[in-house]
Amino acid sequence: MKTIGLDDKHAIEAFLRRNPFLHLYGLGDLDDRFWPGTTWYARVDGGAIRAIALFYRGLALPTLLALGDEEIPHLADLLRSLLPLLPRRLYAHLSPGLAEILGEHYRLDPHGQHEKMALVRPELLPFTQIPGVERLTEADQDEVLRFYARSYPGTWFEPEMLGLGPYFGMRGPAGLLSVAGVHVWSAAYRVAALGNIATHPDYRGQGYAQAVTGTLCTYLLPTADTIGMNVRSDNAPAIACYQALGFEPCACYEEYMAELR
Repeated sequence: MKTIGLDDKHAIEAFLRRNPFLHLYGLGDLDDRFWPGTTWYARVDGGAIRAIALFYRGLALPTLLALGDEEIPHLADLLRSLLPLLPRRLYAHLSPGLAEILGEHYRLDPHGQHEKMALVRPELLPFTQIPGVERLTEADQDEVLRFYARSYPGTWFEPEMLGLGPYFGMRGPAGLLSVAGVHVWSAAYRVAALGNIATHPDYRGQGYAQAVTGTLCTYLLPTADTIGMNVRSDNAPAIACYQALGFEPCACYEEYMAELR
């Protein structure tokens, strides 16, 4: 058993497709737009891939994705072998049980347990345009940044995301009330990872997030067979909102800020 760098897209995709909702971000990052920011590692045995980890450098903060189900023992070995190769500071998405390995070299700041949610009942989506919901473009960048500063200060939104995938918003007299977009979207691999979904604090509980998210999913369905998102496990209102649209939790994982000891 050994650890190798992996740059064969077909081999990576074949492995990730075993559990596409768990590996939704990884599948999307195979797209030519995101691929240059990726570094892939694998634990192999006699040429067979036993576990894969992704290190993504396309964000301001580099991110490690080490996610698995039945291959957790191999993934643990893979993660331990990667410790000398990782940067001083990173963000990590880890399947349960892997944090203690990263913690051998890094100080970990837990950012909570999260659920992977999968769109499994698209028939619950609104398939017609909801009044007041509109497509946002790069021309709306300043307004969107002001909205997130007020409504979702910890968002992973970066301005170029408006040009990389669809974003929808609902406006009121005071401006944007709710926004939903994508972190990763690939028509080539037919996957979409939703993200940066938020509602203005003064307008929550009125169905606006459900409206913009439902419209976004309806827009994505012709180009994506696998649509999902990450949600904090303790965010019961958000989980209920997405379940009403046909999403269901399918896996849990943990997020950490990590800094070398």
